[in-house]
Amino acid sequence: MTRPYEVNTRGGPDGLPVALVPRINIQAFCELPKTVESLQAAFTDRRMARAHATVVTGGLPAAIRLYQTQSTPNLLIVETGAAREELLSSLTALAEVCQPETKVVIIGHVNDVILYRELISRGVSEYVVAPVSPLQLIDTIASLYRSEKAVPIGRVIAFVGAKGGVGSSTISHNCGWELSRTRDVETAIVDLDLAFGTAALDFNLDASGGIMEALAQPERVDTQLLDRLLVRLGGKLSLLGGPGGVDKDFVIEAHAVEAVLTSMRASVPLIVVDVPALWAPWVRFTLLHADQVIITAEPELASLRNTRALADMLKLARPNDPPPTVILNQVGIPKRAEIAAADFRKAIGIDLAGAIPFDPQNFGAALNNGKMLLELAPRSKAAEAIRGLSRSLGGDKPAKAAPAGNSFLKKFMMRGKK
Repeated sequence: MTRPYEVNTRGGPDGLPVALVPRINIQAFCELPKTVESLQAAFTDRRMARAHATVVTGGLPAAIRLYQTQSTPNLLIVETGAAREELLSSLTALAEVCQPETKVVIIGHVNDVILYRELISRGVSEYVVAPVSPLQLIDTIASLYRSEKAVPIGRVIAFVGAKGGVGSSTISHNCGWELSRTRDVETAIVDLDLAFGTAALDFNLDASGGIMEALAQPERVDTQLLDRLLVRLGGKLSLLGGPGGVDKDFVIEAHAVEAVLTSMRASVPLIVVDVPALWAPWVRFTLLHADQVIITAEPELASLRNTRALADMLKLARPNDPPPTVILNQVGIPKRAEIAAADFRKAIGIDLAGAIPFDPQNFGAALNNGKMLLELAPRSKAAEAIRGLSRSLGGDKPAKAAPAGNSFLKKFMMRGKK
């Protein structure tokens, strides 16, 4: 039985990324205004963008009346406060007007394991105890359409700088390197700065341009193509980088980024995206659809202004997600007037994840040697700060596929004949 849970920084109730809901029709019938609000918040979430969903009031009686003259949707969500006998009687009437392929989710107010088992045995897809959170509803819906053979869903962490030159790329590469080692999970770094990306330089590689081939033909992107384009960096770390250079113009479309990241989710458990410090529709799309956003800033006015703008945009557009993670970098540059961390935090309204001290000697040596700072100077204060950020990002366990079952109509009617 699904229970309410607190939204966390990693996704679903078990810390897993919440899957995208497929292109389905959903209709919900609620009794309480609070449930209506939760469903409306869920249906406007980024993970529900492909589904067509509506919410009405009236509960089970309204659903039974409506579907006597209309066909039922792919998914029917019904809230009821009825007790066991009344609920089972009403569901019998609902089953008579439901099409065989329709899945049914019941939002009830009775926390009863026996009732839950009875409903599942009669073909109800899931029974959720009210009150419910938007993210819980999304996870419940997504799990109903997850194939038994579905692979675990990869988590996308997007790193972006509040402005150019704040060190977001360097931090993202170090975090990706660290996570692949400490979490022992396949990790891919995606460098979306096609002209000036530094991922290849940081790992002492020649630019491959693999990301450009994938973005240029999004309709052909699949796991096989990505496996060919990804460059192994040793261990469980891979890179999908840009070609570098300014000899040609690069045009990126949001749907192409979506195709690449969606395909990568199916084969890579952890995806670190290095987003350049510029503003375009595809940049906004990438940030809005990432599972977690890391903003790197410096303790000065321009960074503060831009960090606040980015954070406000993300909090408004992603109400069911945690706020972005903000980390200060290059703290303590000699003779530079800096904004205190406490004042920075107060101005943006978000707690800071940490502060990375200014350390040009170790960062410069790491870049010149094609190594990560965590590898070259693991005991430095800057490395300790980045390691702390990596630990806070954590890792994921494989998602469990939901078991397939017979239709609500078939099982409920068969049960009623016994």
